[in-house]
This record gives sequence, C-alpha cells and structure tokens, in this order.
Amino acid sequence: MLPPRVQGSLSSKPSTRRGRDAPGLQVSQAPPPRRGFAVGRRYSPPALAPGRCAAPHRGGRKELPTRRPGHGMAPKFPDSVEELRAAGNESFRNGQYAEASALYGRALRVLQAQGSSDPEEESVLYSNRAACHLKDGNCRDCIKDCTSALALVPFSIKPLLRRASAYEALEKYPMAYVDYKTVLQIDDNVTSAVEGINRMTRALMDSLGPEWRLKLPSIPLVPVSAQKRWNSLPSENHKEMAKSKSKETTATTNRVPSAGDVEKARVLKEEGNELVKKGNHKKAIEKYSESLLCSNLESATYSNRALCYLVLKQYTEAVKDCTEALKLDGKNVKAFYRRAQAHKALKDYKSSFADISNLLQIEPRNGPAQKLRQEVKQNLH
Repeated sequence: MLPPRVQGSLSSKPSTRRGRDAPGLQVSQAPPPRRGFAVGRRYSPPALAPGRCAAPHRGGRKELPTRRPGHGMAPKFPDSVEELRAAGNESFRNGQYAEASALYGRALRVLQAQGSSDPEEESVLYSNRAACHLKDGNCRDCIKDCTSALALVPFSIKPLLRRASAYEALEKYPMAYVDYKTVLQIDDNVTSAVEGINRMTRALMDSLGPEWRLKLPSIPLVPVSAQKRWNSLPSENHKEMAKSKSKETTATTNRVPSAGDVEKARVLKEEGNELVKKGNHKKAIEKYSESLLCSNLESATYSNRALCYLVLKQYTEAVKDCTEALKLDGKNVKAFYRRAQAHKALKDYKSSFADISNLLQIEPRNGPAQKLRQEVKQNLH
C-alpha cells in the first residue's frame, strides 16, 4: 500500500522526474509550472539590459540531482572535494549554473569540514562558484565569492576578471577599472582586461570628467611573486585568457568622433606631451591611449606614443604606432625616423634603411636621419 501523500499509479516505466521522486513511480499530475516557465520548454532567463545585472534568484537553494539507480547497485553519489568539483565543472559546461553552484558550495563545505589547509583549492571553488553567479546575473554574490577567493590567493587572474565584470554590470566603474588594471599588471596580454580598461576609461571620462583618475580607489601594486606564479601556470590557463594584444577596439576605429571627442583627444594629447617632458613615459602612454579612444584620427598622437615605446624599449609597439601614424599622414617625418630606430633596434636593417630613405626624400638635409642612415648602412654590409 502506498503512503497516503503519494498520488499516482505504479508503472514499469522509469520516472521522468528527477529529485526526490522514487524510481518506478509515475506521477499522475505534474505540479503547475512556476511563473515565467513554459511547459515542456527549458527556462531561459530574460535578456539583461546593457549595464544591468539581474536580481538573484529568491526561490531557495536548488536540490542537488540524485542519480537514477539501474538494475544493480546504485552508483556512488559524489562526496569527495575532487568529485564534487568535477561534477560542478560538468554541470557548468552543460549550462546548468545553479546546479554547478550548489555542487561547488557542497565541495567548499566538505573541504572546510575536513579542517585541512588548502587555500589554492578553496580559492578555485569560490572562483568557480562566482562564475556561476555571474552567468545567472547574481553580481553581488559573484563579487562576494571573488573577494573570498582573492583573500585566499591574492592576485589570481580569474577571480579578478570575474569581479571586474560584475562591478561593470553594476555600473561600479571605478572598482571595475581597478580590477582590470590589476590584471594587466600581472599579464598585459589579457585581451578581456585590455578591452575592459578601454570601456571603463570612456565610461569614467563621461561620468567623472577629465580629472577622473584623481577619483579612483588606489590600485594595488602587484608583487613580482604573483607575476611569476602566473607565468609558471600551465599554458592552458593562459590560452583561456585569449592571449593577444588588443589595440583600440573596432567600434572606436569605425566611429566618427564628435567635436567634443576631438577636443577631449587634443587635451589628453597635450597632457601626454607634458608627461613626456617630465620623463614619465609610462603615464604619457596612458594619456595618448585615452586620447586615441576619443579620436584616432591624429597622426601625431600615434608617433608621440611611439616615442614613449622607444624609450621603454618596446620596439614592436613603436613600429605599430608609427605605421598607424603614416597611414594618417604619409609625410610624418617623426614617424619615419622613429620606425627606422625601432627597426634598427630589432635588427631589421633593411626596413630601417627604407624608412630613412623615405624620410630623406621629404627632408634631404635632416641631420639625425643622415647619421642614422650611415649607422644602418654599416650593418647592411
């Protein structure tokens, strides 16, 4: 005889419901669908408005799925930290973010109950659960978990990026800027951080004005040990960060700047020039980059930034900026000269000689260019 609270009839077919339903019991009437769900269809959360974060789910903790037993012994439910983390990773890959979050949470409780000190593992679990919160639009819990992960292992790139994304979604742009900037101190090739800095720079300039940098929280100085730890990680970790240098975004490249943008660009370029005079080439690069975000139609801004790259011995970047400058102004003498210097430093003497020759066609009596041509000519033979 069935217990009084169970309604339905026995069937030889396995149950189509999961959770706490007993196997082999066919439920005669499904409960009414929750509001916002369509019967027979998987729920998809509504699209978020740009810059907005969905409210966290208030329906209580989701039950962990139970495994459906077969004809023999029931399979063992994951109970070790490693098994729970692996199950959480699988659920995350399948788009089951609430389920993955619950599995990571259970793994954290198991790890903490063991009393063993494993900050790396605990930090990864917090960071993974933060990724689930971010996918579900629960930005505040994402920030909380990322902060816990970073307290255990400071300057970890993934929780920094996830927290930056959550801050950005909540329109807390200064906090997002700080996290993106911290990531770039660890590895300046992380594309998502470069693009994030570009977005935050524009947002902060629009909201706080030209003195926005003075209103930022302090940016932590990343110790060399954190950079070495990141560089020693397996290459898969670096590939996940989509390692490639990002220049001004396509949107900026294709956008026609307004008169206001052009004026902002001019002011920022002048600030960069003042920093160059003071010998602060790193800060000058930041100013020139901000200027180019407002308007990338000024050849001199590219060639000025190239000068900074030359001083800092970043010769490849100097070549790129000079090339951009010459696309805008084919007679930019400084761009030809600085690109020739960069090619010479890279031991590309043929390209260096070609640039000097082009420069001397424009200014035949340019003394520094004549001297550089002689130096390059000696290396060609």
